[in-house]
Order: sequence, then C-alpha cells, then structure tokens
Amino acid sequence: MYSLITKVRNYAYDKGIIKQKKLPLPVISVGNLSVGGSGKTSTVRFIVEHLSSDNRVCILLRGYKRKSKGPLIVSRWGKIEANIKESGDEAFMLAKLLPNASVVVAEKRYEGGIYAIKELNPDLFILDDGFQHRSLFRDLDIVLLRKRDIKDKLIPLGRLREPLSSLSRADALILSYQEIEPFEIDIKKPVFKMYREFKRLYNPIKGYVNLDKNMLNREWIAFSGLGDNNQFFVILEKLGFNLTEKISFRDHYDYKNFRPRSGKMYITTMKDIFKLEPNENIYALDVEVRIEGLIEFIKNKLLRLFIIS
Repeated sequence: MYSLITKVRNYAYDKGIIKQKKLPLPVISVGNLSVGGSGKTSTVRFIVEHLSSDNRVCILLRGYKRKSKGPLIVSRWGKIEANIKESGDEAFMLAKLLPNASVVVAEKRYEGGIYAIKELNPDLFILDDGFQHRSLFRDLDIVLLRKRDIKDKLIPLGRLREPLSSLSRADALILSYQEIEPFEIDIKKPVFKMYREFKRLYNPIKGYVNLDKNMLNREWIAFSGLGDNNQFFVILEKLGFNLTEKISFRDHYDYKNFRPRSGKMYITTMKDIFKLEPNENIYALDVEVRIEGLIEFIKNKLLRLFIIS
C-alpha cells in the first residue's frame, strides 16, 4: 500500500497532474531516501557556511514537532526570534550554529518562502529534508545516500521512504559516512562523497573544547534521541571514548524528564544538547563534514542561471 501511494504521488508530479509552486528565488534541496540519520543537517550546515559569506541564505524547514503553526522566523541573520519548542530541534540548532543565515519553518515550504522574501529579503533558499516535499519546485536536488539504503526496502518492511528508482529525480548524489562505510554507486549523475571529522566538543557554558586524550579517557555516559542512536554510539567508540553507559531515546525526544546524575560526564549530539538546560558536565560531539567538489558544483550550477555571485 505504501509503495502504491508513493508511486501514484510521484507519477502525478512527474506528469504535471499535480503542479509545483515556484519561488522567485533559487531553491537548493538537500534530502534523502530513508528515515533516520543520513547527514542531511550536517550537509545543510556545510553548504550554508560556504555560501553565506557572499549571499543571504535562508534555510527552509518543516519544523518537525514544533509547538507553533504557520510560517515562523526562527532566526533573522543570526538573531534568534523563536525558542526550541516553537521552532523544532533541528531548526533551532541550525539557527544557533549559523549566525550568517536565517532560518524559517513552515508546514508548506512555499508559504514559508514567500513569507521569508517579504521579511528577510534573502538571495536563495536551502530546503532541508526536501526530496519528498515535491509541492515546491527546486533548482537543484541533492540527495544523500547511505550504504544500507542500496539494499533496504520501503516502509514498513524497511526504512526507505522512496525506492532507489526515485534517484532519477536527483541532480547530484552524496554518498554519506564514507569514513566508516565506504561504498560506490554506478549512476550517470554527479556523485560526491561525505567524510565526517570529529575534532571538538561543545558545552553551552564553556564553548568549544578540543577533543583530546584527556577528554576521551574520562568516564562518559552517552545518550541521544536520533533516528539511529546506535550509529552515534559506534562513532564514539571508534573515536576512543570511555563509555560506561549508553542511553537511547526516540527521535526528537524532548528530554522533559531527563535528569543528569550529579558528578557524571555526559556526551550527546549537537541536536540534543540545545534541548537541555546548560550543564557544565554535558557535552555535544561536534561534527564537521568534508564533501570535496560540492560547493563548486553548486556555484557552477547556479551561476549558469546568473543567480549568485
């Protein structure tokens, strides 16, 4: 049933039976095929950091599980205008991490884009998790693919939201997590590879701290609320963290009932730490991604339309 619905929906968009709405500014979509983590948000951060020095970039998100309705400005060129409950965890995290951009959440991304144009006057939009949001036209569709996606099945038998054949809509692919599961794909499209690097920790009180042997050798309790918590724990173990306990929460967990133990050291993700009260013993593992050639590809693609500087 899920497969049938997906095929019918995509057919309707492909044939123009359902019309897409087009914003008067360029839209770059970053998405994937599966539920759970594939590095979308880190990729959005990477792209925005490289484009925002010369362009006014606005990020459009749905704002999953937010306690608000309609288009909402989360950040206005670095100034936070909404809290995490109003904006959703991923939108709030991006707003905190990207002071040179703006972040807007909206259930209907077209409406959010029109609102952003009036209020923020951006140059271009980055659509976070936009591959399945087909109601909005995009100038560039970038899709992240994990190794496991190649042999996975559609929901509910697997974790794929769409079949691999949907990659035909993509303008470019990013093969995620090459540092732990290198793989190739035979496809006649531009293909880039993502490598993650973990060099520092973040604490809301102390700021950024270098990840060194002294920090690794402490006793840590790891926790996260992701689509794939085990992947986060594997990363910590590969980095050499001395983990005494691992705690998994459901994706987008709100931590309302979370009570850290006195004197214990905790390690979590950047998405999770902004949901917690600042605590000098709770750190987040910051991730930097390296995707060689991607920024040049994006600029060349958009420059052909005389869009960006």
